[in-house]
Amino acid sequence: MKEEYIDIVTKTGKPTGKSALKSEIHVKGHYHNTAHIWFYTNKGEILLQQRAASKVICPLLWDVSVAGHVDAGEILESGAVREIEEEIGLTISEDELNKIGIFECFTTYPNGIIDNEFHHTFIAELKVDINKLTPQKEEVEALKLVSTEVFKQLLKNSETNGHFVASNRKYYEFVLDSIQKTL
Repeated sequence: MKEEYIDIVTKTGKPTGKSALKSEIHVKGHYHNTAHIWFYTNKGEILLQQRAASKVICPLLWDVSVAGHVDAGEILESGAVREIEEEIGLTISEDELNKIGIFECFTTYPNGIIDNEFHHTFIAELKVDINKLTPQKEEVEALKLVSTEVFKQLLKNSETNGHFVASNRKYYEFVLDSIQKTL
């Protein structure tokens, strides 16, 4: 898999007109955009992705349905649709995405990665059976649907249960609230 070029943005999220390799972005701590897509069903379930064991950040923890970097020159919604296809094998149109916000995630990890991301976050209805999805093995260990009640319980104990990325609790709560308002 060839390394991606990613557009660099300012600390406030404005385009700089410059891009760099993903590895450089994370070594130098350049600010950049990602697309996060949370899927929900009409039964009130949320699709969670278990991060692959090979991931250098938060392996095997459960997180957003689909997430990835927006490529250099790529429109956010196009990046979101591309990531959905790559990570879970699902094809949807851009107009099925409902943008709920942009979240700053500025974190430096013990392994030296400086991750200064703006998560452009979308929700979308999952209209196919979970068994029809094809997880990308380099990114996704497993997929599961959980009810909003189970999501709340897992989140309530996220500091100790090793399920979610505990530092993302407020973000998860906002996403859950947005999904519940949509249902």
